[in-house]
Amino acid sequence: MQRKHFDADHLAFGEAFRAFADKAIVPSYLDWEKAGITPREVFIEAGKSGFLGMQVPEVYGGGGVDDFRFNQALDEQVALAGVTGSGLGITLHNDTCLPYFLSFCTDEQKQRWLPGIVSGELITAVAMTEPGAGSDLAGIRTTAKRDGDDYLVNGSKTFITNGINADLVITAVRTGEDRHHGMSLLILERGMAGFDRGRNLDKIGLHSQDTAELSFTDVRVPVANLLGEEGHGFQQLTQKLPQERVSIAVGALAEARATFENTLRYVQDRKAFGTTIGSFQNTKFVLAEIITEIDVAQAFLDQCVNLLNAGELGVADAAKAKWWCTELQGRVIDRCLQLHGGYGYMTEYPVARAYADARVTRIYGGSTEIMKGVISKSLGL
Repeated sequence: MQRKHFDADHLAFGEAFRAFADKAIVPSYLDWEKAGITPREVFIEAGKSGFLGMQVPEVYGGGGVDDFRFNQALDEQVALAGVTGSGLGITLHNDTCLPYFLSFCTDEQKQRWLPGIVSGELITAVAMTEPGAGSDLAGIRTTAKRDGDDYLVNGSKTFITNGINADLVITAVRTGEDRHHGMSLLILERGMAGFDRGRNLDKIGLHSQDTAELSFTDVRVPVANLLGEEGHGFQQLTQKLPQERVSIAVGALAEARATFENTLRYVQDRKAFGTTIGSFQNTKFVLAEIITEIDVAQAFLDQCVNLLNAGELGVADAAKAKWWCTELQGRVIDRCLQLHGGYGYMTEYPVARAYADARVTRIYGGSTEIMKGVISKSLGL
């Protein structure tokens, strides 16, 4: 089906990022997968090339274009280039973290942080999940107690994407007893005394994406680092979750499409029983089913992006996109791996890495079960 979602500028931007990825990421990607982290220099180079902070006003060095389709075009090229682990750090920086700074920073905070976010010199992360509070966002226990012009922060976070590289961490803390109205957001900065990073977690996939445990022991954080108003943290997080979930859906569907395209090429070349695998009826039917599901999902997801741009995307529709596209990603990649036979189980083949990388998308950003709960709530159930 012909897709008319992007205009010429979006397509050119996506092509430019693909050229950047092919030059700056692809040649070293497998080395970074083994190392378990992507060098900070990649963010610097991405910033120099205009691939960070596209929505940031020009006065702070950004692109000044408030159109998520540019993010979408970049995210899709991450998948097509086969650099999901490294690309996730950039998409999290752009899609998930930046909206908090744009919406809730004071003018002084914007002047202090936005230029570095755009240049890649200040890498961002968001710290919500705790060892005892994953999907239960209101159950966080990390505390921030007012002490003069500072907060004293104590607690811990886990599964934090960009956790090793991050310079600015949007941290959900408890400033009051109320589960929902006692939460606030503080920006913790690299180098603050008592702010320690644990191990770079050893994951099933996404190896080049640093994912860390963070701990806070009497970290003195200036009140000037409060993001928005005290006690409004839960509302701030829930307000920004739809964009995060759409971003995850975009990446998931793009991974499904990239794996489909790689598999289509593979079955046209690979031979068995004297003919190509692609000539077998089962292969034809499997790939026909896959591309149909991808194209149908793409139409819904593109509409969600349009609603996001218009400020009209509801939490239920974002949840639908997130759970459907991530579950579809898992099904597609599993079926594509099967068509590769034994080679699909070898990590030298992109389908094997995609299989491992895909599993977590059904968990982070809100699990499939949580998404279905959000949707059912919108039905009055």
